[in-house]
Amino acid sequence: MAKPGKKSKVELDEELSKDSGSFYQDPLGWVLWAFPWDTDLSIQMVELQGKWKKRYPDCKYGPDEWACEFLWQWGQEIKKRGFDGVNAVDPIRFSTVSGHGIGKSTLTAWLILFIMSTRPYCKGVVTAGTDNQLKTKTWSELGKWYAICLTRDWFDLGTGRGAMNLTHRKHKMTWRTDALTSRAENSEAFAGLHAANSTPFYIFDEASQIDDVIYEVREGGGTDGEPMSFDFGNPTRNSGRFFENCEGAFKHRYIVRQIDSRSVQVTNKKLFKEWLEDYGEDSDFFKVRVRGMFPSAGSHQFMRTDEVIAAQEREVVEDITAPLVIGVDVARFGDDESVIYPRIGNDCRSWPIERYKGIDTVAFTGRIVACIRKFRQAGYTVSAIFVDGTGIGGAVVDQLRHLGYNPIEVQFGSRPMDSLVYRYKSDELWGNLRDAMPNLCLPAPTTKDGLDLKSDLTKREYAYTLTDRIHLETKKLMKERGLDSPDLADALALTFTQDVAPIVLDRSMSNQANTAQSDYDPLEADW
Repeated sequence: MAKPGKKSKVELDEELSKDSGSFYQDPLGWVLWAFPWDTDLSIQMVELQGKWKKRYPDCKYGPDEWACEFLWQWGQEIKKRGFDGVNAVDPIRFSTVSGHGIGKSTLTAWLILFIMSTRPYCKGVVTAGTDNQLKTKTWSELGKWYAICLTRDWFDLGTGRGAMNLTHRKHKMTWRTDALTSRAENSEAFAGLHAANSTPFYIFDEASQIDDVIYEVREGGGTDGEPMSFDFGNPTRNSGRFFENCEGAFKHRYIVRQIDSRSVQVTNKKLFKEWLEDYGEDSDFFKVRVRGMFPSAGSHQFMRTDEVIAAQEREVVEDITAPLVIGVDVARFGDDESVIYPRIGNDCRSWPIERYKGIDTVAFTGRIVACIRKFRQAGYTVSAIFVDGTGIGGAVVDQLRHLGYNPIEVQFGSRPMDSLVYRYKSDELWGNLRDAMPNLCLPAPTTKDGLDLKSDLTKREYAYTLTDRIHLETKKLMKERGLDSPDLADALALTFTQDVAPIVLDRSMSNQANTAQSDYDPLEADW
């Protein structure tokens, strides 16, 4: 029994729970309340500035200004949705790209502890680009802030290998956050994170390094309750899902923040000044490490992202003398796609790309023939058909020839025309495609074809041989990195096997050709 005038442990716990819950829509207020800013010298790194000092006059120390802005905006998004514990609300999605040293792992720790302390029966998943990053930085930082948090006695923190989690002591299975490795083969562990009456949440640290498949699986975990996702990272790669979330096709779905390390109080300004003098403001080195901007090209990236984006935004200019060529990439593995890619001059957008999985060579040959017939019926002459004859592709070449067609067989591993620059024919084809990119019109990134093609083009890396010839990353190595085979890009690259002469039309035929092109519906099947 508690002494008169002294509150019992149960009463103190209830009071603490009530106080913590009062910050349900105020993450910044909770962070300033939950940690000993006035007494713990180790966290007195930053004095509140400007509006934050005025808004919280009783607090001298607290988060850096960028983190205050982040936490405040997050609170506004929570209020806007007004989750009632029953009806699902729209996901809250933040994607933050930054330079080095701004304190991303610290903010990650606050996010976890705030959600766990204000939302009973929430479920969270935290990951990072590498296992070492997850254990030694992300989860280690959580341990530091957990140890000084007012609500720490509610939870148990696991730090062992394979058991990094934060669980409520009385509800370990239903009120928890787990740290999971981000290897592609572990993707299924990110599925099924449901908390219909609470908050399911995901936090990705060093998000540039996380495989796209993890992002895709994550989407299924945000279908109920008050779903949230938070991505943090340095802009080391200008391809992949983190890039798309910040600057690409999915940017409109996210609250995107770009943080220049020079604007953060705790960073090393002297070092940044040295980098500025050595590399320059607009160098990729300085943009990535300090300004929090994606590079113009990855250090080993063969196709420049900015040129691919420009090609997706470029308007099509009709050229009735441009030859129609078709590239055909034949799948060799179960997960790969067989692709038929038509191109008319610089127009790689206006005609549908045909994609097939699990199709045999006979059926695929039939699809190629049907595609050719559709163009002929619309008044077009197919000037060239370039078929990947590597492996089982040879069967497609033979069948087309048996049916009276004249495909040009291309062996990806054969000797290139310019053997001083490229190691293999496939390297040369991609080089020809890259050279043509400034004039091409590619499918828009808002379409599946456009999104997948952009990914194919920008993810592939390259190196130089001992004789200084360009050699692209093999598909085997791409798969080991968790990437899909670049089948769409290969099919398009095949159309650049060799130059094809323009079509010579009579002046009297030009109007007829234009009419045929505008009236043609390439999606209409004729079999």
